[in-house]
Amino acid sequence: MNTLSLSPLFRRSVGFDRLNDLFESAMQNDMPSYPPYNVEKYGENDYRIAVATAGFAEQELDVNVEKRVLTITAGKGERQEDDKVQYLHQGIAQRAFKLSFRLDENIEVQGARLENGLLIVDLLRVVPEEQRPRQIPINGSQGRLETQPADEAVTV
Repeated sequence: MNTLSLSPLFRRSVGFDRLNDLFESAMQNDMPSYPPYNVEKYGENDYRIAVATAGFAEQELDVNVEKRVLTITAGKGERQEDDKVQYLHQGIAQRAFKLSFRLDENIEVQGARLENGLLIVDLLRVVPEEQRPRQIPINGSQGRLETQPADEAVTV
């Protein structure tokens, strides 16, 4: 088993407690190869996941978000008895699948649509005001916190 120590990274970072879990899940070799999918970035805050879903109807696909995990599942319905098909070549798999994507806390799912055999899931990064970059003014000694000695009583 591969082990990766992230200790040097944590010396100069604060608040990346879940980073180790992300690396561990990325190191696992259980990445699905079916169905093929793309993760695309458009601009600074727009993302898209496109999953090849040829042969699946809209009602056979399911998109859920729970605890910041986007899960896309598909199950193929049972064929009717009348549709006895003998395949000479079957290149379209049409088998059930489950894909999961861990989303950042600022990523919101905007919607999903079926388009030309692709399931398109649109994502948007919404950065709250308190997480946006800001300039911190340097006020010299005026910005210091004033502390009072413990033996002085404050009268009101």
